[in-house]
Formats: sequence, structure tokens, C-alpha cells
Amino acid sequence: MKKGEQAQGAAPDTRERILRTASELFYREGTRAVGVDLIVAKSGVAKTSLYRHFATKDDLIEAFLLREDEDFWQHWDAVAAEHKGAPREELDAQLQWIGDRIARPGYRGCPQINIAAEYADDKHPARKVAVAHKRELRRRLAELAGAMHVDEPETFALRFGTIIDGALSSGRALHAQGPARFLQALAQMLIPTKKPKRKSAPL
Repeated sequence: MKKGEQAQGAAPDTRERILRTASELFYREGTRAVGVDLIVAKSGVAKTSLYRHFATKDDLIEAFLLREDEDFWQHWDAVAAEHKGAPREELDAQLQWIGDRIARPGYRGCPQINIAAEYADDKHPARKVAVAHKRELRRRLAELAGAMHVDEPETFALRFGTIIDGALSSGRALHAQGPARFLQALAQMLIPTKKPKRKSAPL
């Protein structure tokens, strides 16, 4: 391989560089506070290059949220694969990494919740991604609840999905023992423990 070809292969893809830069800025500062000129300056690309890959800023915001969505579900799927056939243990493990995510340095809240707060228009492409993400979270929680034989799994999913959203929004501030312990303790409260049936006395 020629030297020039090696350099070209090693250089980050322009679209990925733009998206990575925009994602960092959007998450830290909010999408409305970040303009295209700042993204261009920080990513070191020409504005024409940005618009070649993202026709509008809204397209870039949507791509940012899709990137966050993919990362979230990749983590979830990896945990699920480690706990096949053990839904209760899987739920605890899912809550552990979500709690760790909240506790990490630089955490600025749930990107989906942040976007939903910034864009009230249901037709906005990024808001659609955010709504679909929360719908998928409830679906997966209902699936786990069903596997644990919880009564009314959809109700459990709605309740616990709301709790997770609350933890994602409040961050570390409200959880003295850490977000993971907070979520796991609430899960324990919401999942009823079935008492063994009492044997009838012999006649």
C-alpha cells in the first residue's frame, strides 16, 4: 500500500468527524445553543463538507440522537446476552450499567429526554427518535416483566420506565448510594414476591 493510501485510510471519515464533534457539543451545550459555524470550526471541515453530509442542522441533530440510541441498545443487548434465561438477574444488570452511565463524569442527562424538552413539535425528526427510544425501553421492560411472571407487565414497564427516566433526569444528585442501587431497590419494591401456597390441613 502506498504512503498516501495509508494516510488516507488512517484519517477519520469526514462525516464521522462532523458527527462526533456535533454530538459532543450538542450533548454538552444543548442543540439550540450550538450553531453550524461552531461545529465547522471545531471539526476542522469546510461548511460545504458539512452540508454535503447533512443537508440541515435538523438532520445533524437526528443523526446525533440515532448515534446515542444505537449506543444505548448495544449496551442493553450485550447485558441481555450475558443473562439469557435469567430475567431477574438481567434486570439488575441492566439497571447497574444504566446507573453507572448516570454516575459517569460529564453526565448531562438523557439525550432523548433533553431533545424532547428542546423540541415540542412531534414532527421534528429528532423528537421522533426520542419518542421511539422511550417506547422501545417500555417494550423491553414489559418483556422482562413477562419473563419474571409479573402481573400486568405493561403496567410495570410504564411505571418503571418513568422511574428510570426520573433517575436519568436527576443524575447523581438525589441518590446518596448511587443511581444503580437506587434503581435496583425500587425494582425490588415493584416486583412482587410470590408467597408459597399454604398447604391445607389434613382432614
